[in-house]
Amino acid sequence: MSLAKFSLIFSLCCHLLFISPSPAFSQTAKELRGLELLGDIEQAITSLAERVTPTVVNITPIREIAQGQGFQRRAPFAQGSGSGVIVREDGIIVTNNHVVGEDATEADVRLSDMSNMIAQVIGRDKETDIAVLKIQSDRKFPAAHFGDSNALKVGQWVLAVGNPMGLDRTVTLGVVSGIGRERLNLSRYENFIQTDAAINPGNSGGPLFNLRGEVIGINTAIIHMAQGIGFSIPADMVSRVVDQLVSQGRVVRGWLGVGIQSLTKELAEQFGIKEGHGVLVNEVYEHDPAHVAGIKPGDIIVSVDDSSVDSPNQLSRLVARVGPGENAKILVLRDGKELIYLVPMAERQEKSMLASLPLQKSEVTLGLDVQGLTAALAEQFELQETVGVLVTKVEQGGLAHSEGVQEGDLINEVNRQTVRTVTQFSEAVAKVKPGQTILLRIIRKARAFFIVIKTLP
Repeated sequence: MSLAKFSLIFSLCCHLLFISPSPAFSQTAKELRGLELLGDIEQAITSLAERVTPTVVNITPIREIAQGQGFQRRAPFAQGSGSGVIVREDGIIVTNNHVVGEDATEADVRLSDMSNMIAQVIGRDKETDIAVLKIQSDRKFPAAHFGDSNALKVGQWVLAVGNPMGLDRTVTLGVVSGIGRERLNLSRYENFIQTDAAINPGNSGGPLFNLRGEVIGINTAIIHMAQGIGFSIPADMVSRVVDQLVSQGRVVRGWLGVGIQSLTKELAEQFGIKEGHGVLVNEVYEHDPAHVAGIKPGDIIVSVDDSSVDSPNQLSRLVARVGPGENAKILVLRDGKELIYLVPMAERQEKSMLASLPLQKSEVTLGLDVQGLTAALAEQFELQETVGVLVTKVEQGGLAHSEGVQEGDLINEVNRQTVRTVTQFSEAVAKVKPGQTILLRIIRKARAFFIVIKTLP
């Protein structure tokens, strides 16, 4: 524990006991009680550290290099490249996928007694940056257990243990400084715990403990050039991934079959809903679960199995938790009305299309030309849909240009009305009065999204 944190805790103890710590630290009865309380806290933390550090290991991936007619093993980093935690007595270890790397099938594991053993990589999940290793031994190992990361609150004390810069079993104390962190572009399914417990290079893959000694996160990243901003994958997510990797060597996730995007202020106004309340369905893939159930483009998904949805990332996580063949209760808003669908999930495949994201706006201001879509044009612009009008020209500096419309885009809806011909498109646009907004649904190659264009008054 740092001197600053020690002083802070001492001052807090004194404050709680109505003590004003004097410069001379005169030993009044109340001050002695404060010191006793502080000693109890210190003893609890040191006991916790002693109890959990034996479960933490140093991990160095082993790679094979060609040498003559055979292969030779070598561990490239003598100081160790990361950390891990033993979660089962039979030698199951959890770490980050980026610690073991893409090509390693084995790793050198240094235990708390400084002995080294070889562990096999038995499964990895790139989507959450989790990997599972297994020490091949009949020995029973000290193991940590997962806690309930869903019950975490900001301000709770946590202990991070790892091997930063090759310094074995370094312990740092801090608090949970944030929960539910996403949009960090670290993995596909993001729901990070943020902590100010010091996490440094080499801590990756190491555990984040609560004061009961339970693993409530796996440390995975830091923000460089910042102090006290580290991120951990929550135990709830980690434990599900580990169970599947151990039992079947891969992770199976549910697949709904929709393209989605965030509800911006402009989109929320168009759909008559509060900004950030739900996510917008911009595409429904034919024959996939959502399409079979009856979900349509323009629907707002508000919840999955009674868990509210506020962002595309959150929807992806909730859907992924539902096993293939299991039903998910999807609540959507359509034209202001609530509809509930029981959707049997399919299995998500690696080739599945990514969810669409809203386009970036520029500060320029409009015009575009369209023409009917032909089979040749659809092939030229790699369009899978054949209903709509093709954008053939976008004026530089115009409103359409400023909203990101591009030549080759297919417009198939204007203000929620399907347009199949240039005439229908022109008629739909003509209904819009100066100063009003136009909601367009655009198909670009295999992706669909909505944009809002505000016309000039």
